[in-house]
Amino acid sequence: MYPFNVRVYGLLINDLQQILLSDEEEYGFRFSKFPGGGLEYGEGLIDGLKREFLEECNADIEVLEHFYTTDFFIKSAFNDSQIISAYYMVKPTEELQLNFKNSVFDFDEEGDIRQAFRWRNMAELNMDDVTFPTDKKVIELLKAKKA
Repeated sequence: MYPFNVRVYGLLINDLQQILLSDEEEYGFRFSKFPGGGLEYGEGLIDGLKREFLEECNADIEVLEHFYTTDFFIKSAFNDSQIISAYYMVKPTEELQLNFKNSVFDFDEEGDIRQAFRWRNMAELNMDDVTFPTDKKVIELLKAKKA
């Protein structure tokens, strides 16, 4: 029996048409993705996404609409689970109070787990801006929607 790993992510686009990206490092593995993470047992997708934004960004969000759910097989980069990811368009209820970075992997803290946030112009967004296949698919869909 193979386990499933349910993930939920927020697509936050500001008034300047920039999307929020999260650069992370866990035990030496670096990756860029959209803010969000794993669903905890007993949570629904919306509650999990709100919790993730509170934990990662110290921000309350409003979930606007569903954008995409994984529709192809993807194995986790970290273990033998199958990843199922849901993406939602979101907006913060107040202005984000984060130390935004201008370059990739510009971490303030030391340690085995690090995270930094940066804005990326939607017009310049491309699949190389993120690490994982599902996020790359979301960028493809975002670009197609703008076309």
